[in-house]
Amino acid sequence: MIKLTIKFRKNSLNKYKISALLTFASLLIFLASCSDKSDIKEVEKPLEKTMTQVTIKTSVGDIQLELNNEKAPITVENFKTIAQSGYYEGTIFHRVINGFMVQGGGLNADMSNKSSGTSPIQNEANNGLANDRGTIAMARTMDPHSATSQFFINHKDNGFLNHTGENSQGWGYAVFGVVTEGMDVVDQIAEVATGPSGGHQDVPEEVITIESVTISE
Repeated sequence: MIKLTIKFRKNSLNKYKISALLTFASLLIFLASCSDKSDIKEVEKPLEKTMTQVTIKTSVGDIQLELNNEKAPITVENFKTIAQSGYYEGTIFHRVINGFMVQGGGLNADMSNKSSGTSPIQNEANNGLANDRGTIAMARTMDPHSATSQFFINHKDNGFLNHTGENSQGWGYAVFGVVTEGMDVVDQIAEVATGPSGGHQDVPEEVITIESVTISE
């Protein structure tokens, strides 16, 4: 009977030790988990900005835009590089069609071409952004991948300019931002009288100058 009692006590003691060890191990796991979460929080990186703020100062008022770095990274970087070089200063809105768009960024006030010195960029019109009223897009020649510095702001929804296929007829025109303030200035530009000048059509009779383009990161 004494031996049986001793065994029983030993077994109880072993069970107690095992239970205590399991509790201690659980506590260590919990503390480690809390420590890991704290460490992760400390090394979190700030989210990259998907929008770039731009102000186009014109002779008739300011136009503020947001450029979409996520959807049109090549186009936005090209525009920023040209703007920060000071190239756009003194260029004009040389093609204006009320109910369609206002175009600028490539000609001087005397209607002479102004070279940006940049290479044509890849057309990003397949980014899902539509040529809706108030959006800014790159102007180009018949070659889909020929855009350099000239841009236009859509005065109305122009769905026919959107991407429909990767061919010369369907590439469309790459939207890379939208007007956030100053659409009334765009409307004012769109409503000016126009005519032929310097071998171009739809040229504003009143010179509308781009005085500066400011980028705010």
